[in-house]
Amino acid sequence: MSKTAIVLFNLGGPDKPEAVKPFLFNLFNDPAIIGLPTPLRWLVAKVISSRRAPIAQEIYAHLGGGSPLLPNTEAQALALQSALGADFKTFIAMRYWHPRSDETAAAVKAWGPDRIVLLPLYPQFSTTTTASSIADWGEAARTAGLNVPTQSICCYPTADGFVSALADRIRPRLAEARTSGTPRLLLTAHGLPKKTVAKGDPYQWQVEQTADRIVQTLAIHDLDWVVCYQSRVGPLEWIGPATEDEIQRAGRDGVPVVMAPIAFVSEHSETLVELDIEYGNLATECGVPAYLRVPTVDAEVAFIQGLAGSIRDTLASSSEIYGEGRCPASFGTCPCLSRVATTQQAA
Repeated sequence: MSKTAIVLFNLGGPDKPEAVKPFLFNLFNDPAIIGLPTPLRWLVAKVISSRRAPIAQEIYAHLGGGSPLLPNTEAQALALQSALGADFKTFIAMRYWHPRSDETAAAVKAWGPDRIVLLPLYPQFSTTTTASSIADWGEAARTAGLNVPTQSICCYPTADGFVSALADRIRPRLAEARTSGTPRLLLTAHGLPKKTVAKGDPYQWQVEQTADRIVQTLAIHDLDWVVCYQSRVGPLEWIGPATEDEIQRAGRDGVPVVMAPIAFVSEHSETLVELDIEYGNLATECGVPAYLRVPTVDAEVAFIQGLAGSIRDTLASSSEIYGEGRCPASFGTCPCLSRVATTQQAA
């Protein structure tokens, strides 16, 4: 029987207070995040990580000093391995903290798979997340001498399992919020600088596709909903509307808020602190009648089964890159788009 390694990608998070600064350095030293030449980017990353470390340590103090992202991802990996069966083994590669791609590539090589599938835990493709993680893995695999046929899942913004898992978690929160009035559903995702999107990054378009599909699945007549973006940092202009602005608007309108993260698939600082604590406090200050937060999909059965189905579909295909491939042609950085174009040329 053939052996297939599934490598799950995520950003990672510091596991203790003293890891916060090096984690931030790794983040800002990524050319996909700061597009400066290497020596200058290294210097900028040093400065930013030093300045932001005390603030970030306060954030992680709410979580016991470190991020829960790795144990949450490990739970997803175990659930996915169980759904796939004995011929599969899941591995985790974090972009900015341990286990890093070089550690994981060595572990995969030691297991000796016949095939590898790369699975980003970012439903919507971005050059800053999926592309960066896959490029980092490629370098680590070459260094490790891991010469195994490899396929990548590009994105799954409207996949049935992902969307249905989200919708199932949103419905009870909407029902609870109705006791305080007609709720407004805020579908929130991590933001991006506008200049990144202007370069052909499909992330915002895919986030909006996710939101549309969720609303269709909920099938609630006259549902009041909006897509918004959180976690803005730095002086650049970011895509909007900003999540905090939408909370303030809900306060002015006197409507309860149901907050649903649609780009994060597991709980971490940006859900447990930013959404629950910081935005929860803002909602209270703004007079929002009720503020309810929808949990991330985590290892929910529909989501995991959906990922397993995508992996099987990927393995059944002959393409190195598998995904929905429905981005408009203007998004030149989308790998699925490149795959479609290559297929059409070959035909």
